[in-house]
Amino acid sequence: MTDRKPIRKAVFPVAGLGTRFLPATKAIPKELLPIVDRPLIQYAVDEAREAGIEQMIFVTGRGKTAIVEHFDIAYELETTMAERGKSLDVLAPTRFTPGDIITVRQQVPLGLGHAIWCARAIVGDEPFAILLPDELMIGQPGCMKQMVDAYNQVGGNLISVLEVPQESVSSYGVIAPGETVSDTLTEVTGLVEKPPVEQAPSNKILSGRYILQPEVMRTLEDQEKGAGGEIQLTDAMARMIGTQPFHAVTFDGKRYDCGSKTGFVEATLALALQREDMGNEVRAIAQRLLAE
Repeated sequence: MTDRKPIRKAVFPVAGLGTRFLPATKAIPKELLPIVDRPLIQYAVDEAREAGIEQMIFVTGRGKTAIVEHFDIAYELETTMAERGKSLDVLAPTRFTPGDIITVRQQVPLGLGHAIWCARAIVGDEPFAILLPDELMIGQPGCMKQMVDAYNQVGGNLISVLEVPQESVSSYGVIAPGETVSDTLTEVTGLVEKPPVEQAPSNKILSGRYILQPEVMRTLEDQEKGAGGEIQLTDAMARMIGTQPFHAVTFDGKRYDCGSKTGFVEATLALALQREDMGNEVRAIAQRLLAE
């Protein structure tokens, strides 16, 4: 496809209240909670940048302005660090060209599908990526880079999937797989949001990364409420299957569910253990604690 449009924009739904992490999230957006020394949203934005995405669209809510400030220039901080001879390299990933960070408000919490629809004017008539910061995806290359590479191969719509035990599928969106394209790329013939275990079409679950064509916005326009009384993105995508190509990319890497406290702790421990500057110390601490 010589007329295939590149993926230049990414939508980050960050309007959630983070009630599972209260009281920590009473004043601090959950997306700014750190995994070691980088907030969750930074991991997602870095992943998008690695994939060549230029424009970051944050769908925010009340009390979430700190997310935008994280990617702003902190004049006082940078001036003080420079005067003290400290390197500013650590802040480099938080800098953006003016205009490449855009925010829109989701004024009512009506679900993921509604959050994505709120970004329709900015997305316009281009394909776009979606990254859910709660889903921390660690790999080389990153998950979105793997998906963009697959998009350049087959075009259309793509979703990232992982295999889970069959008894766990009722907590996730699940794909009905079709023809196998390669070891990591599978056609998608259907999508179901949180199906009963006995009705699940597979054990391949959606894992918080998407590349979608702009037509999904028109589908979301009249999308009725689904599971949980919310407007589900999965339902809108399911309606598009058969009218556009849909494929699933099996992510080659690790996924941490940082929407849960145990997943957040697991991610913190796992990434700390991988760090050259602290891995040995953290391992010794963990071993000491387990021996007590």
